[in-house]
Amino acid sequence: MDIIYRLFVQFPLLLFSITVHEFAHGYVADKRGDSTARLLGRLTLNPVAHVDFFGTIVLPVVAIITGAPVFGWAKPVPVNPYELYNPKKDMAYVGIAGPISNLLVAILSGFALRITNSLHFLNFISPIFIFLIYINVLLPVFNLIPVPPLDGSRVVAGILPYELSYHYEKLTPYGFIIIILLLMSGFLEIVFRLIVQPLAFLIFKYIGGTVVV
Repeated sequence: MDIIYRLFVQFPLLLFSITVHEFAHGYVADKRGDSTARLLGRLTLNPVAHVDFFGTIVLPVVAIITGAPVFGWAKPVPVNPYELYNPKKDMAYVGIAGPISNLLVAILSGFALRITNSLHFLNFISPIFIFLIYINVLLPVFNLIPVPPLDGSRVVAGILPYELSYHYEKLTPYGFIIIILLLMSGFLEIVFRLIVQPLAFLIFKYIGGTVVV
């Protein structure tokens, strides 16, 4: 029964969350002058347009089968910095848009959780909002790690002076290797325990009301 719930409830909620994340990137890029995402059909909330075979299908399904936490990512929305009004600053805006959109979903889910907790006949859907809070806290925290190609690297590159930003972006070819090393070292588990869980708890406590998790 648990695998059915994870496959038909948590998996679609993950798809929704990562789709919102990528849509936010494309939306801000479009507003700042780059229409690449819109022209390629990526400025949409249709999850099919954002599917990454490994991150959106393989990884979540393996997690569901093995009982690991359901997690994944979508295909990054393409952004042409040379089309942006202010490439350096606007890339930072584009980068932070995805994490902010997820935190908004987490906060709105917290309000929805408060409603379901107060209306006892709706208690059966509370786990949906609990999962939405967790995944939409986990996604921005993970993506804000300042390692290319994660969103945090775009924000850092936008803040650093031009020369430092230029040298920092040289890490891009090694970003995937760095992320794998962080995963293997247990660093992300520490991030989860020290940041994700406390932040999710705050949303539960101050927005969602009392809930047993």
